Amino acid sequence: MEKILLDTNFLMIPAQFGVDIFSEIGKLAEFNYKLFILDKSISELNKIADEQKGKVKREVKLTLEIIEDRILKDEVRIIQTGDEIRDVDDIIVSLKGYIICTQDIGLQKRLIGKKIITMRQKKYLVLK
Repeated sequence: MEKILLDTNFLMIPAQFGVDIFSEIGKLAEFNYKLFILDKSISELNKIADEQKGKVKREVKLTLEIIEDRILKDEVRIIQTGDEIRDVDDIIVSLKGYIICTQDIGLQKRLIGKKIITMRQKKYLVLK
């Protein structure tokens, strides 16, 4: 069973681009997998929702609704980090045994030797 971690910016794809990342991961993954999100990613999204206005706020709220629905259906699990000091990217880099879903180019460069899922042409996902 593979473990796939969804980064904060990756979670925003459905609201920003209308791409169903969950069904796309299902098409891409020719193996059994379980999806995970860091508790700090949810905290980041809540903070953005509180601070932003307009389109960004609507996108974040939709993202949080989608995540909550997937958690309730037990399709996504939350990883409790208990780490108040390190930022999300540092925690992701330190994880072992996860395929990382991210749009963050800087983070991708730090994930040397790890499998990454990212979006191409604003419409489909690729595993690299």
